[in-house]
Amino acid sequence: MREPNVIGDWQECADEHAGLRVRVHGLEKAEPPRGRDDAADGLTYFRFRVTVENRMADPIGIHLEDGQLDIRIGPEGESAFLDWRNSQFIEGFDLYPLRRATAVLYAAASESTLNVVDIQVQLKADDDWADRYLWSGDMTAPDGAPGSGVRSEGALESLDLQITTFLREQAERGQG
Repeated sequence: MREPNVIGDWQECADEHAGLRVRVHGLEKAEPPRGRDDAADGLTYFRFRVTVENRMADPIGIHLEDGQLDIRIGPEGESAFLDWRNSQFIEGFDLYPLRRATAVLYAAASESTLNVVDIQVQLKADDDWADRYLWSGDMTAPDGAPGSGVRSEGALESLDLQITTFLREQAERGQG
């Protein structure tokens, strides 16, 4: 079974794209630089980055635009609004060996759904489609101390509450 990457992890591409690495990182609430889009009225803006690294021996043409990204939020997996006017894509860039290129993207969603953020990316390299990869994250859970590898107690309590609620609902269904 393929598991999603955690936001911040590198994903090694496979097959003919072996040597390319992709990373979704820098997920944070942020206002767009050129102002809010009217379509995002009442939504919370957030920003993330997609970085591509070339570890191959030859340069490769990289292309990443709005149609190659899918952002889903909340437990129901609703689509987030991708603000293409404020986002900075990678369009036809020749990425040389041992170099990186980064796209900075702005999206918006309801504040209440930011506890589940899934970002799927399908890179185009030299006019060939790479595999789709998924990154998952949570913008509402506080992180632990940097470098500790441990989440804060607030995140654990939230998970405990979710598990308890789930088990309680299952028990109620079993008795009904």
